[in-house]
Amino acid sequence: MTMTPSALCDLSGKTALVTGGATGIGRMATTGLMAAGARVLIASRKGEACVAVSTALNSLGLSGTAEGFGGDVSSEAGIAALCQEVAQRTDKLDILINNAGRTWGAPLGHFPFEAWEKVMTLNIAGMFHLTQSLLPLLSAAATDDNPARVVNTGSVMGEVPMGDKVYSYAVSKAGVHHMTRILAKDLAPRRITVNALAPGPFPSKMTAFAVEQQDGETRVASRVPLGRIGRPHDVAAALQFLCGHGGSYVTGAVIPLSGGINVGTGPEIFGDH
Repeated sequence: MTMTPSALCDLSGKTALVTGGATGIGRMATTGLMAAGARVLIASRKGEACVAVSTALNSLGLSGTAEGFGGDVSSEAGIAALCQEVAQRTDKLDILINNAGRTWGAPLGHFPFEAWEKVMTLNIAGMFHLTQSLLPLLSAAATDDNPARVVNTGSVMGEVPMGDKVYSYAVSKAGVHHMTRILAKDLAPRRITVNALAPGPFPSKMTAFAVEQQDGETRVASRVPLGRIGRPHDVAAALQFLCGHGGSYVTGAVIPLSGGINVGTGPEIFGDH
């Protein structure tokens, strides 16, 4: 193939599914894939929101298209229904973006037992079972030269030990990263790559409690080594790389989109001397 920059990220003719694709990082992912030419199916528990978002994104004049519908990744029955809906729309799936997730915040000493089951069921079990259930469609799209792609949304909180009152969320994202590596190993012979993004702070419903407060974005950005929160093009560029021809030889990677939080180690031990 030609090695022009546009060809390396071109997703024309590709079909993608983005779970949780109507808001936050999911919407950023959807827009980035559409910009590269993909047909993007977006699903979340709020099906009407997905329909509305797909309509809005289709009006932007991007080279790809979007289709929105309801889909619940938090239960076995919901996953079965989602997979059936996807199979009715396409006979192969080139790209799966596992983005649906939830969080739960409470201080240490008051963190409830139920916060573990609810978060881990969606963020870990749901992600795994959806991927497993869609393997036939992913395999149908996979070739030696152009594997099918799975990209999981992890978090920088799964990379560094920061609980930040969302203990089950942080631990679940560490699990996402390890599951990514395990599935990358298992699925490479089937020509399916599996990678993950590990975002830091981005504007989303999950971070609204901090970012949308007065001066919240400035305050959060001051704690990021690169001095800003994430932007939509950060997600778009990473996915266009991982899902395009340029990323066809990458699997098992956890890409840090965190502005350097992933390598922060706290204060210097000896300081100036």
